Amino acid sequence: MCSIFGIFDLQSASESQQLRREALERSGHQRHRGPDWSGVYVDAGAILVHERLAIVDPAGGSQPLLSDDGQLVLAVNGEIYNHRALKTELAQPYAFQTESDCEVINALYREDAPASFLNRLNGIFAFALWDKAKGGAIIARDPIGVVPLYWGHDKEGRLRVASEMKALEADCADVAQFPPGHWFDTATGELTRYYQQPWRDYAAVEGAEVGLAELREAFEAAVHRQLMTDVPYGVLLSGGLDSSLVAAVAARYARHRVEDGDQTEAWWPRLHSFAIGLKGSPDLAAAKVAADMLGTVHHGFEYTFEEGLDALPEVIRHVETYDVTTIRASTPMFLLARRIKAMGVKMVLSGEGSDEIFGGYLYFHKAPNAREFHEELVRKLDALYNYDCLRANKSMMAWGVEPRVPFLDREFLDVAMRMDAKVKMVDKASGRIEKAVLRQAFEGYLPKEILWRQKEQFSDGVGYGWIDGLKAHAEAHVTDRTLAAADKRFPHNPPQTKEAYFYRTMFARFYPSPAAAETVPGGKSIACSSPAAIAWDASFAAMADPSGRAVAGVHEQAVTVV
Repeated sequence: MCSIFGIFDLQSASESQQLRREALERSGHQRHRGPDWSGVYVDAGAILVHERLAIVDPAGGSQPLLSDDGQLVLAVNGEIYNHRALKTELAQPYAFQTESDCEVINALYREDAPASFLNRLNGIFAFALWDKAKGGAIIARDPIGVVPLYWGHDKEGRLRVASEMKALEADCADVAQFPPGHWFDTATGELTRYYQQPWRDYAAVEGAEVGLAELREAFEAAVHRQLMTDVPYGVLLSGGLDSSLVAAVAARYARHRVEDGDQTEAWWPRLHSFAIGLKGSPDLAAAKVAADMLGTVHHGFEYTFEEGLDALPEVIRHVETYDVTTIRASTPMFLLARRIKAMGVKMVLSGEGSDEIFGGYLYFHKAPNAREFHEELVRKLDALYNYDCLRANKSMMAWGVEPRVPFLDREFLDVAMRMDAKVKMVDKASGRIEKAVLRQAFEGYLPKEILWRQKEQFSDGVGYGWIDGLKAHAEAHVTDRTLAAADKRFPHNPPQTKEAYFYRTMFARFYPSPAAAETVPGGKSIACSSPAAIAWDASFAAMADPSGRAVAGVHEQAVTVV
């Protein structure tokens, strides 16, 4: 994974040359995402800059990627897991210039329409593809928005795109997130949604059955695909269900090399796992249990509250949000990424997405029926790019560590989301807890105390003292009078708590424009902010604390089977 930066709608070669140095400087603001190499392409119509984190084909594969005739120029931030299969399916020959997994996008563009070939890609990506002959570009982002992408127009009206907002905010008064699952044609000015699955409508999945074996095998295949790497890798292991399942499946495939069909021994056959927390945190203890059972080379790191507090400004600058939940969880992840980078690891697998697919958040206990449960899952998936995907990607990539998320694998998602939501729902009468169907599918993979561990938010699991300390620190530094006037200083999404105000002030220091503030929807990702959640239980409307512990009557009463 890397970073991209582009300027389009240029009018002349002299204009592009004048902007070349500026483009390199702006791209440099996101070089932490790609510290291994920088590449630049300039012609009379476009400038593309790429900062590379070499994961696949590190000796080659530098970008931008050009076709053999020089007419197609591609800058990609991402991974295409099914690139080898796609190459075998090409209808016409294509002269590949590298072993990069991403170059297949150029080949597909040559023979298929974007709306068609984009739906054939199984991967995480954001890219800009410049067609020199046509004088236009297509820009696209992966279906869920695992990989970040921003766009806007400079004062001359030229379109600019970048992996992170920090490369655009100073020049684009209209900077915004590029929507996931869409592609844009600069020649026509049309933004088109390409990703629209039948399972979004509950009527299409009502009564549908997915067997436990099918669910398990689909996830195993997703993890296996995402072990595609030519560099040292590991797994994030909090000791919760999701990260533990990722680690357990990865451990089964770690000894062989995915890129040659598991024919040879892996270059790094021992699987390393990583966890972080305050001293005595629930996650550190649970991760050790899981790691011992799986036989991973485990690294559990402690951090202090003061170290987390000191990191907050840099965390907010990197993750580009003022959302309370995201910042709480991003900080330990940011600190962990630095440790991982220091050990020479460049890629990790993580467990994001499971809660949005299976209803793992504790407020889902209140869902009145399967239809509303399913509709809330779809809403959560649609919003994921603003929260957990943003957190995982930017916290890790701040230190040049690529996160991959097997639960959001396109093929696995299609299997898990076509399952009738009624089997995902909590049923306390029968002892069925959240994500019971996922737990049942993996019986025997993990110790029962891990497989049936109750849901903890990551920011809770690293130690309850982390959240409590943040709230106390904000209480000491933000007065009642200041908070009461929050809507005057921050008219868009005014902060509702002193902690939220504390983060918002830091965000405004780095990103002062109104457009930047508008890239954060609602300013909070709490369960209580969901219209569905409020409809399920009116008491959620009054809750301003996004901690899982704040979901009254659920966290304490959730059934745990051991």
